Amino acid sequence: MISSLRWKGASFTAPFLLGFVFLYLLPMGYAAYQSLFREEQSGLGLGGSSQSFVGLDNYLEGLTDSAFMGSVLRVALFACVQIPLMLLISLVLALLLDSLTSRSASRFRILLLVPYMIPGVVAAIVWINLYSPNVGPLTPLGHALGFDWDFFAPSMVWPSIGNLLTWHGIGYNMVIIYSALQAVPRELFEAARLDGASEWRIARSIKIPYVRSALVLTGLLSIIQMLQIFNEPALFRNVTPQTVDDKFTPIMIIYNAAFNAGNYHYAATLSVLLALILGIASFMFYRLTSKEAD
Repeated sequence: MISSLRWKGASFTAPFLLGFVFLYLLPMGYAAYQSLFREEQSGLGLGGSSQSFVGLDNYLEGLTDSAFMGSVLRVALFACVQIPLMLLISLVLALLLDSLTSRSASRFRILLLVPYMIPGVVAAIVWINLYSPNVGPLTPLGHALGFDWDFFAPSMVWPSIGNLLTWHGIGYNMVIIYSALQAVPRELFEAARLDGASEWRIARSIKIPYVRSALVLTGLLSIIQMLQIFNEPALFRNVTPQTVDDKFTPIMIIYNAAFNAGNYHYAATLSVLLALILGIASFMFYRLTSKEAD
């Protein structure tokens, strides 16, 4: 009977396991296999091509590729500013929702989730039009307030993308943090109020420590998403190619290597390297921010 229950329980995970194996593990294994080869042209390039085993040569080339490593560093520096800011706003919104009644919190929660429900490409197109000096309202508004800003300038393109990502992602992170807040025992709040604690002290000393695991989770998800950023810079490139080039982010370099240059083996190598960098960054973040429960 116990064995039967175990099999029934395992069957519920079968769809996820099949999807994980066929959509993640097998493609990753195939990419790792392709990264060990290189396509070489015979003669003067007029003949056919052949694949030759090169071992780790592609990885050495990728690690010494200044464009690829520069794009990784560029996105990493952006993430160091973008992720804490987005999580801080999400935390503040979650704390504000937690202070409301259940009915009011439900209404505002749905309202804040609306940006996340919009597909990322559509959201990027909407904000690009808002940023546009020709059709967008933000440039005339800035002129009326005495600001002469250009959202597509080199000094403004990252803040413009960051504003878009924050607007699109705070709702999702806020829901995760708010769900963690709902699990905090309400008796702790009442006891703290009886002891004379203010709402700010309750939030700082009780609520925020209780949602530490939720903040770690949202931080991990944000790191993984940030280093894979592609849609927003690619759409910005269509508007301002002189500012956003085809080597702006790691994924853009991988995309161009695979589909524009036709160098699938090198693209696979960069994909594996990016996966390793993501894994290392996520592990380091988890080790630095998480702590074992008492």
